[in-house]
Amino acid sequence: MKNRTLMLLAILVIVAMAFSACAAAVPAAPAGDAAAGAAAEAVEDVSRPHPQLSVPEVRQAIAHCIDRDALIAAVYPYVDDDIKPTLRMDAPWPKTHWVYQGPYPDYEYDVAKANELLDKAGFVDDDGDGYRFELSMTTTTAQFRQTWAAVVEQQLADCGILLIRQHVPASWWFGDTTGLQVRDFELGAYAWVGQTEPAGRSLYACDQIPTPGNNWEGQNYMGWCNEEASNLIVLATNTLEREDRKVAYDSFQKLFGEEMVSFPLFQRAEAEAWSKNLEGVVTSETEYATASAFDWTLVDGSDTLIVGFSQEPASMFDLVESAAVQRQASQLGRTLYNTQYDYDYQANLQDGLSTLESGKATNTMVPVVAGDMVYNVAGEPVELAEGVEVMVDGAPMAWDGTSALELPQLVVTYDWPAHKWSDGVDASVDDFKLAFDINCDPESGATTFTTCDTIQNIDYATDGSISYTVTYLPGVQDPTYYIAPFTISPSSASYPSHQVLSDGRNLADVPANEWSTLPEIAEKPLSIAPWVITEWVKGQSMTLEANPYYFKGEPAIKRIVIVFVQDTTQLVAQLLSGDVDYVEKATLGGGAEVELVKQAGEAGTLNFEIIPSATWEHIDMNLFIKEK
Repeated sequence: MKNRTLMLLAILVIVAMAFSACAAAVPAAPAGDAAAGAAAEAVEDVSRPHPQLSVPEVRQAIAHCIDRDALIAAVYPYVDDDIKPTLRMDAPWPKTHWVYQGPYPDYEYDVAKANELLDKAGFVDDDGDGYRFELSMTTTTAQFRQTWAAVVEQQLADCGILLIRQHVPASWWFGDTTGLQVRDFELGAYAWVGQTEPAGRSLYACDQIPTPGNNWEGQNYMGWCNEEASNLIVLATNTLEREDRKVAYDSFQKLFGEEMVSFPLFQRAEAEAWSKNLEGVVTSETEYATASAFDWTLVDGSDTLIVGFSQEPASMFDLVESAAVQRQASQLGRTLYNTQYDYDYQANLQDGLSTLESGKATNTMVPVVAGDMVYNVAGEPVELAEGVEVMVDGAPMAWDGTSALELPQLVVTYDWPAHKWSDGVDASVDDFKLAFDINCDPESGATTFTTCDTIQNIDYATDGSISYTVTYLPGVQDPTYYIAPFTISPSSASYPSHQVLSDGRNLADVPANEWSTLPEIAEKPLSIAPWVITEWVKGQSMTLEANPYYFKGEPAIKRIVIVFVQDTTQLVAQLLSGDVDYVEKATLGGGAEVELVKQAGEAGTLNFEIIPSATWEHIDMNLFIKEK
């Protein structure tokens, strides 16, 4: 089953190549025999090639042996054949993403070709048991993954690979010190979420391989270090010009496909359904339909809409709660600064995108010296010193500590039109200043300060306008610079600094560590969205009334009632009976209830749409043995 003798020479060659290719991912040995020994142990942990998965032909054979359409059919039996190609993946980003310029190496389902590759690699069934070798595949216990993993197991058997499925608790698989993070797997199945601006560097760069030497930091769980691909992905995430990023991403995706270190399977399918009485719903794989709710109308002229959620928000404080249902409730009844349709951004309340072309942003070279705070290649704020890596002329460079150095510095002005809070008070620049103070306060409950850490200085308008200018650290080249901070992430760009709380304090005077428990923040926040939350009966419903001060005017629908029904089957029954007008995609998802909704849609009694989700399933291949 495991004919390693035939592979001895190949593995020795791979070992030599691996030491060279992954040098960037392995920390240099510090001085001293003991320290050198520790470093050698770390090197051993990431440099001993996996006897099968380190061989390119094996990885390619695995890809050819998996029929992705069969996986889709197993988990989504209601998906028609013409929809499957839209879900099937052949690259690390969906086909509808702007970075995708494929097709890329697609590894069509071809058992004969898979077996030919395995034969060529020297793996044969030497004991006649029907298998060339065995591999384990680790993933979660979710029924969804158990279903498609069982199909993979059957398919790989056709190629002589005995797959041992290991379904483990998600808490272990995604733990900080277990599972994926310490690369404790051979094949590993899980999902990534596609982003408008891909964060590919953390997933695929050489210096993002988790090792004992870097305390298992990084998300390159495959241990893949291709220097050319690594440089391309670093470049793609450190330049502002989209066309330059597209070129870099395209070249990267070709290399990614050729080496087949991670097999993209399929985008998840999500269903959305709404009453024939509701018009104006806009769907997108990267935006919630509730972002279009201002333009919704009810055909029968009524002014109350019933929305169904299977989950209830834990809090309306965006900074500490980011569940899909919370984000949608927030879009309806708190804030809607910008939208994110079709892997791109659109201004809503923000007064246009602050692009270089608009004149609201500049990106000029500035001199930096030792001791200055700069942004390094890894996307971290650091004090400039000898050895710090920064991007120079489109490539990473370790500063020598003495040479003159200039880095690009973004200065961006963000403007907002005059608008009011739902209590009728004019918004002001102080509302945005308060947001920066709270969102960047370590006591606020925020789990990340990535945006805060990019900022060198903020100048707020003093002429009464709602405007501020952010000077970013030298070296920051965030492709989303034109979007105002905190308008897309799960935190807010402004808070009502004028608001007086029920206990008599002014909101602006409340310490950040108390905000998560304030009813005026967590339960009934003031709104600059089309509606405002007027009642929240926990466990039952949330009622929103039209905001008469919304900057676009009053919506046609005056009242929205969100009902919380945990049983999706019951919620679908209410949709079919007309008691609910709209059920959002995170609730319907891709479950069995979708078949009922689809039947109603095909019968013409319901609006129904299957949407390729931005979330996609894949199988990582660990190229190296993890020592036990």
